[in-house]
Amino acid sequence: MTHPTSHPNRRQMLALAGASLAAPACLAQAPGWPTKPVTIVVPFPAGGGTDAFARPLFGAMGKASGKQFIIDNKGGAGGTVGASLAARAAPDGYTFFMGAVHHAIAPSMYPKLDYQIETDFVPVGLISSVPQVIVVNPQRVAATDLKGLLEIVRRTPGKLNYASAGNGTSHHLAGELFKLQTRTFITHIPYRGAGPALQDLIAGQVDLMFDGLGSSAAHIKAGRIKAIAVAADKRAPGFPDVPTAAEGGVPTYQVATWYGLWAPKGTPTAIIEAMQAEMRKALNSEEIKAAWQGLGALPPSLWGADFGRFVGAEVKRWREVVRSSGAKLD
Repeated sequence: MTHPTSHPNRRQMLALAGASLAAPACLAQAPGWPTKPVTIVVPFPAGGGTDAFARPLFGAMGKASGKQFIIDNKGGAGGTVGASLAARAAPDGYTFFMGAVHHAIAPSMYPKLDYQIETDFVPVGLISSVPQVIVVNPQRVAATDLKGLLEIVRRTPGKLNYASAGNGTSHHLAGELFKLQTRTFITHIPYRGAGPALQDLIAGQVDLMFDGLGSSAAHIKAGRIKAIAVAADKRAPGFPDVPTAAEGGVPTYQVATWYGLWAPKGTPTAIIEAMQAEMRKALNSEEIKAAWQGLGALPPSLWGADFGRFVGAEVKRWREVVRSSGAKLD
């Protein structure tokens, strides 16, 4: 009986030799990186989910490394304005783009995008993933659970409205998917980010929101808004008292908002690897683990090409959701 061996074959030896020759040149591209502040383009205003994860992560990275990471909020058009700016940035390792599931949805909602998330960026890594949560203004909506909300919506079709972070965002598609699966109608009101949408929800200007848990977390804990259900098959970390949509009678309603980091196409591999190393250290710190738990987030586990394949699959999945839900720009 023969057994497989761990010895490399000739092709593998050549590949290893090539890699060893290339390594010094590759590493030489990033001596001491970064030598100046690194800009992180966040394509939504402050107060939204992307910003809620960006600031603690890059703040922790800055403290640990002694380097400066600057958050640059560039909101508009469902996150596509900031993505477009980041795609055109110099690929020198001093501009990165923190996007989200919205950027996997955008190709199906915005037919004239001047960038492609799969080809104009290099995937760096997944940062976090949180379930979508249905939140209401308790002064405007008397429901305390999902069954109660559905009773109100069905009794008064078209009366309630929901805010989103913008056309083509996960908030928008989560709302349209909810309407499709529950056969109800709620009017969509798009904003220029989750932050402004949440401000109006808290102020009582809108009724409810299908938000990423990360941006709603602090407001739920403070009692400013009421969490009705998370769109997941199990309750979220840090929020054991918020039931799932399945518990409320809608078992197929599952939507997550994930966040990730990209670099402009052409950014040196050595710099991307250095960024990944800094991110791994921060994400494994007790500070960030506790912060993610408080935001209802699951820990990330996808890097580089694996993250890129995940994004490609998400683009295809959301294309089908857009088609089946009939979601359009409002």
